[in-house]
Amino acid sequence: MATLSSSTPGVRRILLGVADWNPFPSLLRRFLLFSPGLFFVVSYLIAISIGTWLLKRPWATKSGSIDWIDALFTSTSAFCVTGLSVVDTGSYFTFAGQFLIMIMVQVGGLGIMTFAALLFLSIGWTVSMRQRSFIQGTYASDFTHDIKQLIVFIFAFTFIAEFLGAVLLMPCWGMGPSFRENVFYSVFHSVCSFCNAGFSLFPDSFVRYRGNVLFIFTVTSLTILGGIGFPVMRDVIHYLGRTRPRRLTLNTRISLVVTVVLIILGTALFWALESRYSMAGMPWQDQFLVSYFQSVSARTAGFYSMDFRVVDNATLLLFMVLMFIGTSPGSTGGGIKTTSIGVLAVVAGNRIRGSEANNVFRATLSDEAVTRTITVFIAAVIFILLMIFLHMVGQQGDAPLNQSRGMFIEYLFEVVSAFGTVGLSTGITPRMDVQGKLLIIVTMFVGRVGILTLVYLVAARKHAPSYRYAEENILIG
Repeated sequence: MATLSSSTPGVRRILLGVADWNPFPSLLRRFLLFSPGLFFVVSYLIAISIGTWLLKRPWATKSGSIDWIDALFTSTSAFCVTGLSVVDTGSYFTFAGQFLIMIMVQVGGLGIMTFAALLFLSIGWTVSMRQRSFIQGTYASDFTHDIKQLIVFIFAFTFIAEFLGAVLLMPCWGMGPSFRENVFYSVFHSVCSFCNAGFSLFPDSFVRYRGNVLFIFTVTSLTILGGIGFPVMRDVIHYLGRTRPRRLTLNTRISLVVTVVLIILGTALFWALESRYSMAGMPWQDQFLVSYFQSVSARTAGFYSMDFRVVDNATLLLFMVLMFIGTSPGSTGGGIKTTSIGVLAVVAGNRIRGSEANNVFRATLSDEAVTRTITVFIAAVIFILLMIFLHMVGQQGDAPLNQSRGMFIEYLFEVVSAFGTVGLSTGITPRMDVQGKLLIIVTMFVGRVGILTLVYLVAARKHAPSYRYAEENILIG
């Protein structure tokens, strides 16, 4: 039988080609060329699956094991920067498991696509125009920003803020078990605060620190910086750094105004509703700190400095509104976004005054922005109603009627919290069955990627009809 010599030129080229072939970069290149919406969804699904598998490893938990549904729930909550938990993070997971959760929160907060773009740019690969458009559309109010500078700004601002936050949190722990543990506590909670994820290493979240001024203002400052959005921070920094100031963008002005209004209004209403009840007997300084902390945290951070099981139903409704609104676009948080509620308020105000133009801050909102906002709002409401309906169907017959009536608001609160990627809970999540946990997992996932993807698809694809029918009026109101 004839044999082939490796010295043969044709065979040598084949052997060298096989030796140099690496399918991994090729697969990554193909994956990067997916449509941005598909890339966004698939990347989170892959990350959540890997996170679930890692949390199942014996080294991740102190008992050496965790149920698949609980591992999947924790992984989804971390990557979707929610903070809802079915087990106590501080006592159930080992140091390695807690470190893994922190990394998942960091990756999920900044966005998997942003990390992928940084990886490809750092090794010299080009990012497709569709991916650039998606990232710029998420983190910039216009498309004039260079993609490299934009990504560098996102990572630099994030790590500077988290480093300063960790330094400020160090004195808050007092004489802890060890210096290393104090450092990890500071870094863990700084990352979770900036990424607006409500994971805490304490079983009562931050109840024990509700009177610590340095702690409260450090955590809330990190939460606000992470939730205000990278486009806003970049615009503000450029505005302050210019010798000849230019006008802030409309996106920045609306985001800042709505954020400030929500913080002040949330603080005042929480104090008015709870000062004579759950906060009765507290010093007025503590009442202010608790009210301010909960107003900031309720919009997607998910931390709490008082027991939510003792607050009034009116307070729960207030928090559901804040959780539904959420943070600003291009941030680490969720919700329908502050700009959406701002646009809806502008449209309603102009219509009440009889004006057809959507004018605000000496600018006019585009029809596309208004349409996109209404689409997101309607889609969010329908999705939440669907999820709470499925929860109620799943609970039929499991509890007496008088108890199920009371459970309705708890499930509604949990669904809104999951959709807004907040993490606040009335305590019902750990008691849910597998079906209930799966519904919350889907809600967290859609809250993090579904609405954003919907906005992108609506903005990117315009299918105008080639003809129109005669207009007719209908009765409204």
